[in-house]
Amino acid sequence: MAVVARSSRGGGGSPFSSALRSFFSYRIFVSAMFTLLFFATASVLFSSHPAHFNDNSEIQTTGNAYMHRTFLALKSDPLKTRLDLIHKQASDHIVLVNAYAAYARKLKLEISKQLRTFDDMAQNFSEVGVKPTYRAALFESNGPVDEEVLRQFEKEVKDKIKVARLMIAENKESYDNQLKIQKLKDTIFAVNELLIKAKKNGAFASLIAAKSTPKSLHCLAMRLMGERIASPEKYRDEEPKPEFEDPSLYHYAIFSDNVIAVSVVVNSAVKNAEEPWKHVFHIVTDKMNLAAMKVWFKMRPVEGGAFVEVKAVEEFTFLNPSYVPVLRQMEAAKLLIEDKAGNETEEVKNAKNRNPKHLSMLNHLKFYLPEMYPKLHRMLFLDDDVVVQKDLTALWKLDMDGKVNGAVETCFGSFHRYAQYLNFSHPLIKDKFNPKACAWAFGMNIFDLDAWRRERITEQYHYWQDLNEDQSLWKLGTLPPGLMTFYSTTKSLEKTWHVLGLGYNPSISMDEINNAAVIHFNGNMKPWLDIAMNQFKHLWTKYVDNEMEFVQMLNDDVLFHVNCESDAFVNIGFEFVGHYENLDDTKIWLRLEKYFTITGLSSLIPCWSILEPDLWAQGGGGGLTVTLVVMMVVVVGGYGKREDGG
Repeated sequence: MAVVARSSRGGGGSPFSSALRSFFSYRIFVSAMFTLLFFATASVLFSSHPAHFNDNSEIQTTGNAYMHRTFLALKSDPLKTRLDLIHKQASDHIVLVNAYAAYARKLKLEISKQLRTFDDMAQNFSEVGVKPTYRAALFESNGPVDEEVLRQFEKEVKDKIKVARLMIAENKESYDNQLKIQKLKDTIFAVNELLIKAKKNGAFASLIAAKSTPKSLHCLAMRLMGERIASPEKYRDEEPKPEFEDPSLYHYAIFSDNVIAVSVVVNSAVKNAEEPWKHVFHIVTDKMNLAAMKVWFKMRPVEGGAFVEVKAVEEFTFLNPSYVPVLRQMEAAKLLIEDKAGNETEEVKNAKNRNPKHLSMLNHLKFYLPEMYPKLHRMLFLDDDVVVQKDLTALWKLDMDGKVNGAVETCFGSFHRYAQYLNFSHPLIKDKFNPKACAWAFGMNIFDLDAWRRERITEQYHYWQDLNEDQSLWKLGTLPPGLMTFYSTTKSLEKTWHVLGLGYNPSISMDEINNAAVIHFNGNMKPWLDIAMNQFKHLWTKYVDNEMEFVQMLNDDVLFHVNCESDAFVNIGFEFVGHYENLDDTKIWLRLEKYFTITGLSSLIPCWSILEPDLWAQGGGGGLTVTLVVMMVVVVGGYGKREDGG
């Protein structure tokens, strides 16, 4: 029996007893789970508190607060669910109103009234929840919600929501547009900053291009100097001619180290003079370029019998540091820089600004004309970047009204007044000059040398130059001291005598230019530079002596002439870029067409018809060869430029 009993246990008993045990085990598990869930729910319900507006008058919108209100709704009071929905609507609209107010502040809109309205609306929403009636009956009471109070609360909240929605709808489009405008302004500002930077870089590059000596001018001076060395007997100095001191002739003063520029000034003046044999040109250059200047005018004597005197500034021995303030200041600046090298102070930096590049004696020679030419009565000063287009002898016959300097005024409106050139914060400048006085221009000035000596003008110039040793009266340049020196002794000339701006102003009308006696390429875009303005360049290049053998050797841009008919010609400004063999004829003609400047529309057809067939026939349509290009420049009368320097 014992064995049987053990066997029965080991076998697990009957199937009925096994099923019964499984059933009771499952019920125990389910009961335990429901019990745990009940206690967890009760714990949450009894530990929560009613939702209400917080002490800071802001509606709770966090996840915990929303969960609390949800459990409150489960407590069987349907009015609490309704209160929770009203509460959530109010919270959402407070956030929306505050968001639009924040946008308005960010955009800095001039709508302070609307900003106050938005702020008031948000405040009103918050104040509704803290009213004693609503707070006690709806948010702090543990009993059932008073339906009448809830209805009144709901009405007040919905009215405010309606007002808020109307206000938002009314201003939404305006705010959206203003936000876009602000973003656009930010973009424009960023682009403008880049533009300013690019302009500064461009201006700096342009300044380098303008102040550097072009390779062609350097090569021309070297070739002329080589000619002088190769044939010294041919270029011996001659005795001064009596015409150089004859006051009955028309005398010009040109101070420059640029050979080709001086030759253009002289050529243009002579070719437009009615009696060229009565004109005398006094050219003063530096010692380095003296030989080249003399060789040029020996090889290419001026037409019409005009006289040319070439001297170096060093030949005027009275121009020394003991007499000339500028030279004295230049020497002092040089010594200052040498003594303090490696310890650059502000004083040294200022001294560098006064180096010979900025204070070249050639620029200041115009203030010493009566001493340089003591036997002359009147003299016309010309810059080296001018072109004479008419006979100028009327200037010597002009009634100067006792004035010393005849010049064209440059002021218009508030521009080019004395205030732009002088430091009127200095008491001496403020007392002596009128800041609204009209400025005038150097470049073409007729000087009465007798009146100059009588008024002791050079002494006045020295007085102002000595006072400006520390640059407290004006910065660099010769125009400011000129304006001061000739302040009450300048006679205004008609503007047609002198038209300025061809070196920087592309908007000058051709009518104004054609009516001018003298045109001035003042500015950085000099006509002999690559950066010159093409629409004005031909006015200068037509006076370049292209028959001069050294000019023909230059490999820089030149403007050539093609005489098709007696009454018409075409000026071609053309530069070959790259190897000639690589330029097909289509590109050549497109680029020629781009640079054509037609003098009279009728001249286009005959000139083009003369050049085109021969060039196309030689080219064969398969690309221009070196032979063709050489042939073309012979026809045109000039030369081009290649990368390889040929």
